[in-house]
Amino acid sequence: MLYHPSENDLIEYAAGGVDWAVGICISTHLHYCTACRLKLNELNALGGHCMESAPAAALSNASLMNTMAKIKAAKSERGVGESQLITSNSESHGSTYNNLPNVLKKIIANPKSIKWSRVTPSLKAANLVTEQNKFEVCLHKIKKGGKVAEHDHRGLEVTVVLEGSFSDEKGTYNPGDYIIKKPGDTHRPTAALNKDCLCLSIVEAPVKLTGLLGAVVNPFLSVNPQ
Repeated sequence: MLYHPSENDLIEYAAGGVDWAVGICISTHLHYCTACRLKLNELNALGGHCMESAPAAALSNASLMNTMAKIKAAKSERGVGESQLITSNSESHGSTYNNLPNVLKKIIANPKSIKWSRVTPSLKAANLVTEQNKFEVCLHKIKKGGKVAEHDHRGLEVTVVLEGSFSDEKGTYNPGDYIIKKPGDTHRPTAALNKDCLCLSIVEAPVKLTGLLGAVVNPFLSVNPQ
């Protein structure tokens, strides 16, 4: 079973209406999912047909120039965001990088220069620079057989599995799976025993650890969009 973005999310993505960070996750999922790529092609074709069928509207030269300037500016800003990555404390990805979706290869300019931070003995994280200020976009690596502390969510979290697999109370997730957690959702991810699990994640707000550990750690948790 593959976990997918909702049809509404795909419609918004096709129309260019999703947040930039959410778009990264959907683009990543599309790399793995033939069904969603076909659905997106249908939506794009439908959108093109609607545009062709719409009556023509007059556009002044000033409005046209303003529109083109905004398009060029958006492309320039996006290019800068995709080409940067926090670098130091290198840990090589090796062949993993070659298998990543193109959208992540554009963000990860140098696969040997990712700054990994050890969150727990089983979990590492690396923030990615995406030039947006709503979501923290990062890679998470769970050591094979490792468990992440049980936590609640204070904002939207989207995770796409890139390599390996993990499970929680709701199921097992494999490469390409698109997992959404909303405020109030609690889970404890556990990586499979045979391989480390690498994921792309975006978080809108810091998670909230449950239990006694949470009372100590939660005040220090924060989200830092790059």
